Amino acid sequence: MGKKVMMLGNEAIARGAYEAGVRVSAAYPGTPSTEISEALVQYKDELYAEWSPNEKVATEVAIGASMAGARAMACMKHVGLNVASDPLYTASYMGVTGGLVLVVADDPGLYSSQNEQDTRMVARAAHVPVLEPSDSGEAKEFMKLAFDYSEQFDRPFILRTTTRLAHSQSTVELEDRVERELIPYEKNIAKRVMMPAMAKARHGVIEEKMAELAEAANTLPVNRVEMRDKKIGVITSGIPYQYVREALPDASVLKLGMVHPLPAKLIADFAAQVEELYIVEELDPVIETQVRAMGITCKGKECFTLLGEYSANMLRERILGETVDAKTPAQVPNRPPILCPGCPHRSVFYILKKLGIHAAGDIGCYTLGAVAPLSVVDSTICMGASISSMHGIEKAAGKEFKKNWVAVIGDSTFLHTGVNSLMNMVYNKATGTVIILDNSTTGMTGHQDHAATGWTLQKEPTNAVNLVRLCEALGVKHVQEINAFDLETLEREINAANESDEIHVIITKTPCVLLDKRKKPVYVSLSDKCKKCGMCLKPGCPAISKQADGTVRIDDTMCTGCGLCEQLCKFQAIEKVGE
Repeated sequence: MGKKVMMLGNEAIARGAYEAGVRVSAAYPGTPSTEISEALVQYKDELYAEWSPNEKVATEVAIGASMAGARAMACMKHVGLNVASDPLYTASYMGVTGGLVLVVADDPGLYSSQNEQDTRMVARAAHVPVLEPSDSGEAKEFMKLAFDYSEQFDRPFILRTTTRLAHSQSTVELEDRVERELIPYEKNIAKRVMMPAMAKARHGVIEEKMAELAEAANTLPVNRVEMRDKKIGVITSGIPYQYVREALPDASVLKLGMVHPLPAKLIADFAAQVEELYIVEELDPVIETQVRAMGITCKGKECFTLLGEYSANMLRERILGETVDAKTPAQVPNRPPILCPGCPHRSVFYILKKLGIHAAGDIGCYTLGAVAPLSVVDSTICMGASISSMHGIEKAAGKEFKKNWVAVIGDSTFLHTGVNSLMNMVYNKATGTVIILDNSTTGMTGHQDHAATGWTLQKEPTNAVNLVRLCEALGVKHVQEINAFDLETLEREINAANESDEIHVIITKTPCVLLDKRKKPVYVSLSDKCKKCGMCLKPGCPAISKQADGTVRIDDTMCTGCGLCEQLCKFQAIEKVGE
C-alpha cells in the first residue's frame, strides 16, 4: 500500500495521469481546471506539459500524441470544450492509439463562468464516454481507468469534474508511475483520415464500440450498487453522491462512475428492487431522461432544480420532507468583485467612461469594467468575441454609430481566439479601435504564462510573440503601445483612433500589479488641500475612500503606487511618499 495524503481534486487528477504513464498534456487555463496542469509540472522529468493558445489546439496536440502511441490528455473548463469540440467530434470517429483523455471541469453555480452547461450533453452528441469521480481518491483512480478503458475500447474518454470536486480535498493513496512504451505507429488511412468515405465507415465502428462499452458498463467496477433500505433508491454520480450519503445514509444507492454510456441492465435491476427511485444529478437531467426512456418510473427534476449546486439539506427537504433549521449565516460585509488596486485596466476604463465610449468586452479580469463605478463594458460573450461583435455592430449600424465603441481584450485572450477576429476585421475592410489590455499574463485564472510572456508552463524561457508585429502582419497599419497609466496619451490616441476610418490597435502594455513584487511608493491625501471634488474617486480604486467631512483617505496598506489618483487631482492634494 502506498502513502496516503490529502489532495485537491485537481492535484489528484494530475497524480492519476502521472501514475498512468501519461507522456503529453496540453491545456489552456480555465477555472476550475487550471491547477491540473500546474500540478503536472512537478513531474516534468517524466512527462511533457504545456499551455496551448486555446483548447482546440490543446486537444489536437493530445490527439497527435495519441497517434504517436503515447498516453495523452488535454485539460479545460466546460466552455473550453466548446472550443475543442471540432477536433473532439472527429477524434471520436478516429479512435485512439495511445490512451486519450480530456479532463473537463463543469461549473455548477457559475463561480467563474459565463454559463452553466453540462459536459455530459456534449459527450453524448460526440459519442464519447464519460467517467465522473466523487472525491479526490476516485479522481486519481478514474484517471488511470480512463486511459485503460480508452485503449481497451479504442475510444477517447472524458473525465468530468466540477468546481466542488476540483477545489475540495480528500484522501489519495499514492502509487508508483507505470512507464509505458510507445505503441508502435502503423499507417492507417481508413482510421485516421476523416474524408467522407472513411468517416462513413468509421461512424458504424464507433456505434459498435459504444454499444460494446454500454454492455460492459453493467459490470465495470466504476458502477456499483450500495443496497440498504429499499424504501428509497437513488441513482447518482460525482459530487452529488456525497450529498446523498450525508442526507440519506440508509437509502440504497446506485453510484455511477461511468455516466455515458449508462449501464441499462444494472439500472433496471436496481430500480426493480427499490420502492421509490430518485435521480440526483446537478445541471441537466441527462441520467433521468435516459432512465425514463427505459420505461422506468423515477423522480428527478420535478423535485430538484436545474440550476446550480445541490446540497445535503436540499435533499433532506425534497426527498424526506424535513424542514432544515439552517443556522443564520454570519453577517459579513458585501464584497462585490472589483479590479485590484493599481490594476492597469482601471485607467483605460476611466478614460473610456470619460469619453462616453462603449466597450465590447471579453473574458478576463477586465470584464469587471462592466460594474459600477466604471460601467463601460457592454457585452461579454466568449473568448475573442469582443472584436468580432464590434465588427458586427459596425456592419449593422454603420461607422458613425460604431465610433462610440471599442473592443477590449486581454493579451492571453487575444492569442486564444482574438487573432482570428482581428484578421476578419482587416479582411472585410472594417473600421474600429481594438484595445489589447496587455498585462503580461493570464490574470483571471491565477497568472499563467502564454505565448507572449516568454515562458512555458514548465518555466523554461522561450520566444515571446510580439503583439505589435503580429497585428502588423495581419495588415493593421496603425498599431501602438501605450502605458496604461499615461492618461493624457491614452485619451488622445483613443479619440484619434475612433475618429479614424481605419483599424487601430492600441496595446496598453502595463504588467499586472500582482506580478510586480518590488517595493512600491504609496500615495497619501492631504486633507488641507482637498477640495472634495471627488475626481480621485471616479475610477473606483478600493484603496481610496470618502470621509465623513467629504475629504478622501488613501489606505496605505492597499495602495500600490500606480499614481492614477495623483494624475486626476488638480489641486496637488495627493502626493507620493517614498520611491
